[in-house]
Amino acid sequence: MPDPSQAPADPGAAVDERRLEELITEAQIVLPVDLSALANRCASALGLNTALIYLVDLQQWLLVPLDESLEPVPVDASEAGWAYRTVSPRVMDNGDGMVVWLPLVDGVERLGVLAVQTATLDGSRMRRSRMLADLLAMVVTSKRTYSDWIVARTRTATMQLPAEMLRAFLPPRTIGSKQCVSTAVLEPAYDVGGDAFDHAVVKHVLHTMILDAMGHDLSSGLTTSVAMAGARNARRSGADLPDLVGNVDRALAQWLPDHFSTGVVCRLDASTGELRWINCGHPPPLLIRAERVLDGALDSPPQPPIGLHLELASATRQVHETKLEPGDRVLLYTDGVVEARDGNGVEFGLARFTDFIIRASAEGQRPAEVLRLLIHAILDYQHNDLRDDATILLFEWHPQPP
Repeated sequence: MPDPSQAPADPGAAVDERRLEELITEAQIVLPVDLSALANRCASALGLNTALIYLVDLQQWLLVPLDESLEPVPVDASEAGWAYRTVSPRVMDNGDGMVVWLPLVDGVERLGVLAVQTATLDGSRMRRSRMLADLLAMVVTSKRTYSDWIVARTRTATMQLPAEMLRAFLPPRTIGSKQCVSTAVLEPAYDVGGDAFDHAVVKHVLHTMILDAMGHDLSSGLTTSVAMAGARNARRSGADLPDLVGNVDRALAQWLPDHFSTGVVCRLDASTGELRWINCGHPPPLLIRAERVLDGALDSPPQPPIGLHLELASATRQVHETKLEPGDRVLLYTDGVVEARDGNGVEFGLARFTDFIIRASAEGQRPAEVLRLLIHAILDYQHNDLRDDATILLFEWHPQPP
């Protein structure tokens, strides 16, 4: 179907600019539960009929409407899901007019989709629909940081206390810029133990971290929470990698002396492609280049887990360096990913894990969609009954030409 945004504008599609200005101002203070009504009023001011907000659930199986009278739709078998998976608009004729499914995206993080209904669709209305989706994505992002109602709408099960505590510390699933993207998934979603991930952008530098704490209970979640807080505290003070990991070592030694965590902490300079990392007793990162894994490219001599370094070693943590090439992808993962077993006790395995990543990437899937499909494949492999947490973080470097 031709792109409606390229069609000539309909001069009769008037915009109530004053009303739209009032609604944008209202969006700053509207209650989250009233977002559905606000979306419809904004659509009307833009010369559209209606607009419905759907947010993806925690495990990315369903798109859940904020309108509580409507039913969720599946991500993997619906037009709405196609828009979410591909981050592209989907246009349908429903007999009474046109329905446009648009992705709701905050930066590079997929939030859900927006369903816009309009009697006719031309270039002007398509552009306004996209503008409305961008506006509502920003509004949803600002509201969900403090709205328990929005959080509850995107859950399909009761969350256990260790998971609730850890989820409060986790960053968005996907972050990035034009030069680099980092995305992660963590399962089980509602009853996690000691796995965690973190990523942040500081100017042109991407910081990433994956953790796997000892145990699978509230104390292991507390260990990863303290570790993430220690890393962020050091990072925000301008610490380099050795000082950052040292800060986490000291925090765990002081506050949780009997607990430790394996982990990998990385620093990617997105302007040069320089990658620096410290591996603390964790499975080594994997480097994918030109659709193949470079065996051993990011291996390094073993170092003690975080929290044990002060007891087991006196030397400063060893930092490793390499230079990425444009398009390179780096995978961090916990052992629960490759050690997931089927009913016959056969492990999912590293080869199956990397092959899945390579094939999905070769098919043109975006990084966040690659991990969504992969974590669902791992859950299916173990019949939705993981014996250990499974966490994956993938980041890629794609510098822009000058």
